[in-house]
This record gives sequence, C-alpha cells and structure tokens, in this order.
Amino acid sequence: MSNDLRKVGVLMNVLSRITRREFIKLAGLIAAGLSFLSGCVTLRRPDKKLLSDDEANLLEAIAEQIIPTDEWPGGRDAGVVNFIEKQLSGPYRRFQEDYRKGLAAITRTCLEKYQRKFEDLSWDQQTIILKQMESGSLADGPWKNGFSQRFFELLRSHSLQGYYGSPRHGGNKNYISYKMIGLDEFQVIGQNRYGS
Repeated sequence: MSNDLRKVGVLMNVLSRITRREFIKLAGLIAAGLSFLSGCVTLRRPDKKLLSDDEANLLEAIAEQIIPTDEWPGGRDAGVVNFIEKQLSGPYRRFQEDYRKGLAAITRTCLEKYQRKFEDLSWDQQTIILKQMESGSLADGPWKNGFSQRFFELLRSHSLQGYYGSPRHGGNKNYISYKMIGLDEFQVIGQNRYGS
C-alpha cells in the first residue's frame, strides 16, 4: 500500500469515529483558521504588473511623502501603490501614459538636480521636488504646458483615494484609514485584494 493510500485510510478511520456535530465544529475551526491566515498575508503587487519595479518604488516613495507615516501607517503601508496599479489596469486606464511620462520625468529631474533617484533623496529634497511640481515651477522639458501641476494633482488625488477608499479597490490595507478616523470596518465578503 502506498504512503498516500495509508494516509487516506487513517483519515477515513478518524472521520468515521467523530460525530456529525464534531465534524461541523472541526470544519468551522479549519475555515476560521484559513480566514485568519489569509488576513495575515503581506501586501503584494498583482502578478500582471503594469508598473516596473523602479516605477513602483518611486510611486511608493511619493505616496509616503503625500501621506507620511506618523503614529498611523502612511501611504506605503496602506498599499497606495497597489491601489494605483489596480486602477491603472482598470477604470484609470486613461492615465497610464501620464504615469509613464510623469514618473520618468521625476526620475530625470532628480538625476539632473541631485544625481540621485527620488527614492534615494532626503525627505526635504523629495519635498522640494514635489512642491516644485505642485507650484508649476518645473516648466521645461517633460514638464511643459503645466504637466507638472496636472501630474502632481493626479498623484495626490490617487494617493488619497488609495489611502481613504474602500480596501476592496486595492488600497487602505487592513482598514488603516478607517481605524484612524474611527469608522467601523466594513465587511466585504469574497474580496481579497492583497493576494496570497
């Protein structure tokens, strides 16, 4: 008898000795355990990545600048990048080109000004770049025609949506913002936006 058949035999023997009520309790415990474990899964980006790893790292640093960690987790821990990437693959598809162009322009601007990528800059240097984008003082090269202001507003708007919106859309991991403002967690049955 193979090892697998022996294991099945032992399992069948055990199951034949428990009552129906005990079986239901056991099944409930197993389901609860699996549910608990699925909640412990760490955030990960979708298998079909729209953004490159470099773009995602840059976007994560920007989200953390827009919603910094203090006594509450910030944009990074709330899964803002996961939200944006999911939305860019769906309802925000029209912004894909803006993100590609804008993220490349931020990298180029940082390399020209500081010889380092945005995510490698100090907090204050990152703040300066974002303030220049917001004010429109970056107006040459890829930033012509007010693109820096439009792209900054897009980043800010999408980051806030990812942080404060429903977790079913890919952000607000573990209901971070709901807990922060004192809202009850809404139960979304059948939704697991963070993968396993």
